[in-house]
Amino acid sequence: MRDRTAVFAVFALNGAALGSWAPRTPALAEHVHARPGVFGLALLGASVGMLCGAPLAGRLTERHGARAAVAGSTLVAAAALVLVGFAPSVVLLGGALFVLGAGVGALDVAMNIAGVAVERRTGKAVMPTLHAGFSFGALAGSLLAGLAAGHGWSPARHLSVAAVGALVLLAVVLKAVPGDRPPRETRATAPVKAPIRRPALWLLAAVALCSAIAEGGSSDWSALLMVTAHGVGQGAAALAFSGFSLAMALARLGGAWSQERFGATRSLAAGAGVAALGLVCAAVSTSAALAYAGFALAGAGLAAAFPLALSLAGHAGKRADGGGGERELAFVSTVAYSGFLAGPPLIGGIAQATSLRVSFVVVAVIAALIVPAALAAVRARRHEAATASG
Repeated sequence: MRDRTAVFAVFALNGAALGSWAPRTPALAEHVHARPGVFGLALLGASVGMLCGAPLAGRLTERHGARAAVAGSTLVAAAALVLVGFAPSVVLLGGALFVLGAGVGALDVAMNIAGVAVERRTGKAVMPTLHAGFSFGALAGSLLAGLAAGHGWSPARHLSVAAVGALVLLAVVLKAVPGDRPPRETRATAPVKAPIRRPALWLLAAVALCSAIAEGGSSDWSALLMVTAHGVGQGAAALAFSGFSLAMALARLGGAWSQERFGATRSLAAGAGVAALGLVCAAVSTSAALAYAGFALAGAGLAAAFPLALSLAGHAGKRADGGGGERELAFVSTVAYSGFLAGPPLIGGIAQATSLRVSFVVVAVIAALIVPAALAAVRARRHEAATASG
């Protein structure tokens, strides 16, 4: 039980790191005197860093264990938070965000591998609950960021305090995080197939990718949709993503029960259907109230997609000694992060050519694609198992 609580705390820590810096972007842009276009390029540093950090974390975790990878990546992320706060120019800010993205991306992979280890030990589905920790951590981080901004704290002061808090929490829980250094003979044993050669992992990556695009689209464009299509004020428009995030967090708390009751594939498929319905409702409804409800449905529907895709990827790499799954999980994570990077510009391009309503209908279709991808992944895993036994 201690390991489950410790990993939950690490998930919350990672979410809090994201929630701490993202709301301070107006103050950061003002500090480095950056116009929106240039500042947007600096923000890409975080996404590129995540893409670079994820595959590296898979190799480091395979060699040194999840606990060491969690510790190292948290130290990098905490140091980068301080650098982000003190960055004196837009170029240095982009570099600091790249380091922060790499640290957070590596921590994301390491903590999910630790979560898979907890699932293997307990025989229970815990990944959705752990990801709820991330959601609540992000919520707490954003609320504290708002409090810091309201009291006139500079990004440097606020993010330095957040970094110290992250390190204190890490020191408290690290010993209970599972993932000792694997034996030398185990580390020397190569997997039967590289992840890139396994169709099942590509399909699980597609599930995570579709989920990332839908989540990123809701994060970046929901408020603008509420303003332009439903005529609400900017303050009220921000509540659309708040409802999305809260619904996702609450649904993740019940995700373990759903997975054990109905199975991972059915949970994925049902959730994707609910998410697609909610996004269509948000896009085409003429009522702001229905649009808010649609985003809440989308958050609840997408709640299981990312954690279950990573859980299934980790279990797909399980070795005879009970370990394994590091490279597989890192592979799926890396593909998914490309969705966070490419999704928002894609949605913006469609909106430019047509309208934001049409963009969200396209996002709904992308969310619905989780259903065939999940079903195909199950068939591919069965084919792998049959081939291995034959």
